[in-house]
Amino acid sequence: QVQLVESGGGLVQAGGSLRLSCAASGRTFSNYVMGWFRQAPGKEREFVSAINWSGRPTYYADSVKGRFTISRDNAKNTCNLQMATLKPEDTAVYYCAAARTPYTAAGSTTKTSYGYWGQGTQVIVSS
Repeated sequence: QVQLVESGGGLVQAGGSLRLSCAASGRTFSNYVMGWFRQAPGKEREFVSAINWSGRPTYYADSVKGRFTISRDNAKNTCNLQMATLKPEDTAVYYCAAARTPYTAAGSTTKTSYGYWGQGTQVIVSS
């Protein structure tokens, strides 16, 4: 059974940092694009960041560019999102996702390109 499990969410003050981790099991995703999305209350799930199977290139939403850094460790089947200079508008449930098919980079910023999703981890940024 394929599972993606996020961890590292929590409550942080504006300007602070958090590191989200995603651990995959049941399948190796070393050949898949991995991504992070987020969903705030009453809003659509939106793209945050993605990383190619080789580690490059990486993609970021304009709203997080320069503040968030995505990385992966294929040997450990993990993907991480380092978040810095957090803002209240970053408050959301953050989801880890893996692409539907291997070696497919097209549509890395689009939800429908991902076929595997975690349950999400809550991030709350207080002002």
